[in-house]
Amino acid sequence: MSTLAYDGTALLGRQLRRIRNNPGLLILTQTTPITMLLFFGYVFGSAVAMPGTEYRAFLVPGLLAATASGGIMTGMFQAAQDTHRGVTDRLRTLPVSRAAVPLGQAAADLVVTAAGLIPFLLVALAVGWRFEGTALDALAALTLLLLFRLACTWVGILLGLASRNEEAAGQLGSVTFVLPLLSSAYIPTENLTGWLRALAEWNPISALTTALRDLSGTAPVPTDAAWPVTHPVAGTLVWSAVLVALTAPLAIRRYTRG
Repeated sequence: MSTLAYDGTALLGRQLRRIRNNPGLLILTQTTPITMLLFFGYVFGSAVAMPGTEYRAFLVPGLLAATASGGIMTGMFQAAQDTHRGVTDRLRTLPVSRAAVPLGQAAADLVVTAAGLIPFLLVALAVGWRFEGTALDALAALTLLLLFRLACTWVGILLGLASRNEEAAGQLGSVTFVLPLLSSAYIPTENLTGWLRALAEWNPISALTTALRDLSGTAPVPTDAAWPVTHPVAGTLVWSAVLVALTAPLAIRRYTRG
């Protein structure tokens, strides 16, 4: 086994034990989508008219996409916490691969995210959402979701290493809550003002949301929208690849230099 794989696996285990011993953030991040589904679905659902579909079913893929974008917040907070408490400096002195530390954090986040999808999807099924696609569609949807989560986690790790402060990371992380609001995660974008619609449709979360809705049979792909939304699978892949290509090398370089 290569040094990177061996060290990455060890640090993956460290991150999972860390989450187990500090379950507060895990509980918050896993229960928030369920809370939002119940709140938005039943409080706002009766006031939002959705042609051809139930609003709660329309909302589920959007909340899945919003959960994926939450990797920015969790990645940033955990990286900043390790840096602020000196753990990163300690790890940097050990004979481990420099890429293994952020890679282990990103891999652990994927494991936790995948496990957290189970209770959310069970609640989604209970409130009326149904997956109408094939098994291949389900696999494609899961792959896109986790790939985008991985990209967002790398963004968060880079920001967390740059901030070096838990409080600053927490305040900055709360701003990421706005990102799904400026997308098609919660509402259709066709009735938005011109510039606001363009901003929402070029938001990477909109591409992922549209892809999940199309693959699950919840809603068709719009034909009169920006390119990432009219080609949502390709758009999600492009956005994810760009984010990883830009932030992963910078995060590893930032960790290496200290």
